Amino acid sequence: STGKMGCAVAKAAALRGADVTLVTGKTDTPKPRFVKLIEIQSAADMFEAVTAAAAEQDIIIKAAAVADYRPKSVGTEKTKKTDGNMAIELERTDDILKWLGAHRREGQFLCGFSMETQNMLENSRVKLDKKNIEANNLKVEGAGFGTDTNVVTIITRERNLELEKMTKEEVADRLLDEILAVSADK
Repeated sequence: STGKMGCAVAKAAALRGADVTLVTGKTDTPKPRFVKLIEIQSAADMFEAVTAAAAEQDIIIKAAAVADYRPKSVGTEKTKKTDGNMAIELERTDDILKWLGAHRREGQFLCGFSMETQNMLENSRVKLDKKNIEANNLKVEGAGFGTDTNVVTIITRERNLELEKMTKEEVADRLLDEILAVSADK
């Protein structure tokens, strides 16, 4: 992903007075000011950085679209062309949200983004047992990666809150409002 949604959430939280840690990969998206910035290169780096900082966080919002797979081996030299086809063997990356859900401390709020292209609500709701989820519907105009707008549904155990298309900054504010309301009810 481009990092726009994550930076919007980090900025909105910082403007509300939160002490924010932003773990981010390489992106052209301007980073918000007044946040602790941890820059990473790979999915493995992100796993290490997020899991190392998790215990200190009261609220974790995981907006990054981390790849589910990576090449099992990486060559150091150019792969020469041969006759016939070639296959690249893939292995699973560590599931950061799954780890966070399994290691969540009491009182910690966890929110993840679920990107689905089929059965968005059903597939996202399945993930809810271990993670609180905000679903992105990439098939709706103005939603998803690289855009300045997003169309999301905030999914909790109690309800689905479908938001209209809005800027990522507006989505970030609505998301924070919902998280704070749910946290206050506990």
